Amino acid sequence: MTPVLIALLLVNAAFNTLVWPSFYRRVSRDPRARDDSGAPTRFLIVHAVLIGTALLIAAVSAVVAIIALTDGA
Repeated sequence: MTPVLIALLLVNAAFNTLVWPSFYRRVSRDPRARDDSGAPTRFLIVHAVLIGTALLIAAVSAVVAIIALTDGA
């Protein structure tokens, strides 16, 4: 794997790891996140799934980049 692709995977992993958790904090504080009884709404559930998927992609990107780095050594 080329160094450019490895760098892109690492940047992707870092970006997702830095951005999405703070976005989740904002979403979870939003009034639309919970109904009157305090149960999570579809708004919160959908955003949690999207954020979880983004973090999973970040983890996979980091693992692939690390494998590519150690494979080329």
